[in-house]
Amino acid sequence: MTAQEGQEAVETQALEAQFAQWRHYAQRRRELQSSDADELEDHLRGSVDELVMAGLSADEAFLVAVKRMGSLDELSREFAREHSERLWKQLVLTGGPDADTRSRRDLRVMVLCAAGAAASLKAPELFGTKMTDDGSASLYGPNLGLFVLPWLAGFLAWRRQARRPLIGIMGALFALGAVAANVYPVADNSQSLALTSIHLPIALWLVVGLAYAADDWRSSRRRMDFIRFTGEWFVYFVLIALGGGVLTVFTAGTFEAIGIVSDDFISQWLLPCGAAAGVIVAGWLVEAKQSVVENIAPVLTRLFTPLFTVVLLAFLVAVCWTSTGIDVERDALILFDLLLVVVLGLLLYSMSARDPLAPPDLFDKMQLALVVSALAIDVLVLLAITGRITEYGTTPNKAAALGENVILLANLAWSAWLLLRLVRRHTPFAALERWQTSYLPVYAVWAWIVVLAFPPLFGYA
Repeated sequence: MTAQEGQEAVETQALEAQFAQWRHYAQRRRELQSSDADELEDHLRGSVDELVMAGLSADEAFLVAVKRMGSLDELSREFAREHSERLWKQLVLTGGPDADTRSRRDLRVMVLCAAGAAASLKAPELFGTKMTDDGSASLYGPNLGLFVLPWLAGFLAWRRQARRPLIGIMGALFALGAVAANVYPVADNSQSLALTSIHLPIALWLVVGLAYAADDWRSSRRRMDFIRFTGEWFVYFVLIALGGGVLTVFTAGTFEAIGIVSDDFISQWLLPCGAAAGVIVAGWLVEAKQSVVENIAPVLTRLFTPLFTVVLLAFLVAVCWTSTGIDVERDALILFDLLLVVVLGLLLYSMSARDPLAPPDLFDKMQLALVVSALAIDVLVLLAITGRITEYGTTPNKAAALGENVILLANLAWSAWLLLRLVRRHTPFAALERWQTSYLPVYAVWAWIVVLAFPPLFGYA
């Protein structure tokens, strides 16, 4: 027996064990006859086979099939409750005493972590450094993620019951980030400080991903779950920020009406502490109310995908018409990189809500046009950066932009190829999903390279 045949035998045995466990739950219902269970199991097996043929792994196909079945029949309710930590959407679950108890515990831990994040942000003031002081950028810029994200990772690790080795790895990565943010002798106006301030939160956010996918980070399904979590967390955080803005306006106005000026309190306490706590609260809300935002995200994706496609195509037409080169100054580079990241975000989020068995449609073709347009813009930016480096030499900003655009180019190029094959019905959707989730570590590695290697490489400039 070859190694591949052995692996397939192991997967088949594991799948049969899952079917047996599901049947055990099904037979608990007294009103369900044995023939009924046979018929439902046959339907479940057929769904699993279809999903496997579409490109999903056996474990992923089984979970998706059970979730679909549970949304149509109460048969899978107990099974879904038993495996609620493994199922993302939890569409078949309802409340109960156990769920209420867990919700209260989550709330208490969330409040503790939110208070810890706010306190961490204010901790430097104990040593005489305020956010509003001149020269505080060298402290707060690179350390901002370190003040907040360990608390979010801690909340998720507690909720996932992460094992001690994983907690140790996370702690080591946060400690490594703290060393990189505080040991290098960089000036307040240096490019290295700005790059660290931008890239370290990205690297640490992927450490949060380790906490979120505590059971199996190597699983494509768990990585896609974290992508969903990231998008939904962003939606909630923006909503919290908007609500906080309204609260700030009312706070300032009401106190000013009685002769009390609250500007210092708002700028030094309410806004920074509220933002730090909001990071944790948004994560808790996503965990507690997953099924609410997932109805919003696909709508936003379908709304903005055609709009961004039109904008990118119009930009390419304007470049060709005017023959104007792309500005490669720092602000322009950041803008173009953010644009490409938004395109990838639209692609990822539409993938997270797509039925893997659905045939390609007009929206898939529109996504292909969006990705191809972004790919063309990325090539133009790379040509501009390369030309400027060749003519004037390299700087930390240009080197970082060059590396990031090469990474985005590779992702966009292969995504465009897979989308083309998907539209032509030559490749299953699961191949595109696996490519995107397997590419996440590349972003993490590059972010750590910029944070750890760039400052000494460029003389802390």
